[in-house]
Amino acid sequence: MKLFLKTKDFSVSGEQFELHRDEELDMLVTKPQPQNLTPYYESEDYISHTDSQTSFTDRLYQLVKRKNLRNKIQKVVNQLDSIKNLLDLGAGTGDFLITAQNSGFKVTGVEPNNKARKLAEQKGVHLFSSLADVSNQKFQAITLWHVLEHLPDLDEQIKSLVNLLVEDGVLVIAVPNFKSYDAKHYKSHWAAFDVPRHLWHFSKTSIAKLFAPHQMEVIKIKPMWFDAFYVSMLSEKYRGNKGYLFRAFFVGLWSNIKAIFTKEHSSLIYILKKRK
Repeated sequence: MKLFLKTKDFSVSGEQFELHRDEELDMLVTKPQPQNLTPYYESEDYISHTDSQTSFTDRLYQLVKRKNLRNKIQKVVNQLDSIKNLLDLGAGTGDFLITAQNSGFKVTGVEPNNKARKLAEQKGVHLFSSLADVSNQKFQAITLWHVLEHLPDLDEQIKSLVNLLVEDGVLVIAVPNFKSYDAKHYKSHWAAFDVPRHLWHFSKTSIAKLFAPHQMEVIKIKPMWFDAFYVSMLSEKYRGNKGYLFRAFFVGLWSNIKAIFTKEHSSLIYILKKRK
């Protein structure tokens, strides 16, 4: 693998990392990958595991999250003949599971972060800490919202997920797209690289190739329109730009406009089913 880009952890440690390109899979790999990633999540600045509304960035994140929840569950419902049981891996503080439950699903969630699980418990959502805790179950739908890029031992994790699906089940995965315009624009400051928490950086090709050996195929790809704006806002902050909201809006808008033609949105949702 060849060096693609040097970047750093802007949100927690400030440490330097490298992204190396796997040409065969058409993806990027974070190097080095810390053996213990837990300290890199232990920060109030890492808001994906909190319900913080302290700063403007926090409030915007929560606003976008709330708007996205209904859209997410509808994408799952659209793929199923009937609503039954759903597993959300990387469930955070449980908001998606609450939405899914309100839509009629029997829900199960897995979240390794202890703080996030405690916040979910306060909302009445019990989360398991590991996939091993639900290995004796089968699910009609499994969702990973910006989670796959965090998982070590990627091939084993994919194998475990596929084994948890019923025969006609659906796997829904959302991940950043390093081939988007905003990724190319911000380069080492692109917030969705989020090293070292993001161990892998995917393209459409890599998702198809990674799941093919497990008899899974991508049947649909959907854009996440809001991500271009939110990621651009964080990226502008990482650059130290004072007028970051104004700049981020136009970069995010241009990224989405270009993606109408290139189909390379800032983040993509992949819907996969077992190959028949």
